Amino acid sequence: MEETKAKNNTKLKSANFQFLLLKEKGRDEVKLEIHKQNNHTMLTATKENTTWFLACKTTDVPTNGGVCVKYKEDQIALFHFSRRGEWYATQNECPHRQQMAISRGMIGSQSEEPKVACPFHKKTFSLQTGACLSGEEYNIKTYPVKVQDGNVFIGVYQP
Repeated sequence: MEETKAKNNTKLKSANFQFLLLKEKGRDEVKLEIHKQNNHTMLTATKENTTWFLACKTTDVPTNGGVCVKYKEDQIALFHFSRRGEWYATQNECPHRQQMAISRGMIGSQSEEPKVACPFHKKTFSLQTGACLSGEEYNIKTYPVKVQDGNVFIGVYQP
């Protein structure tokens, strides 16, 4: 593995992965991981204290759909946006009605932004940032996802 250092940052490079560690005084370290998945280049950003857990096999998630994954006491919605060749994870609880339903929502795009619509009230949320795209003040939590050897992993930040 090749390592390059620049002011406050470290870039690591190997045959399959590239890492960029971003450090800023007083802030958590953020690691950007670039990897190939099904002929697509994926970027995963994680904080220093991220714990990765095996969520499921890729075959457990319907194409262009979602499932609910339980991690400790949390329910996480996991989506395979196969039309885009991408995976996303968010909280499963709808912030509007406090119902565990986001994983059953329809996914699509709004101006190139991947989104999910709550199946109950149709409010839409960005799968990348969690921001409400319907003009409301609601947001949902997002989680980093990576796929390796047919397994799907979700990263959970542990302060």
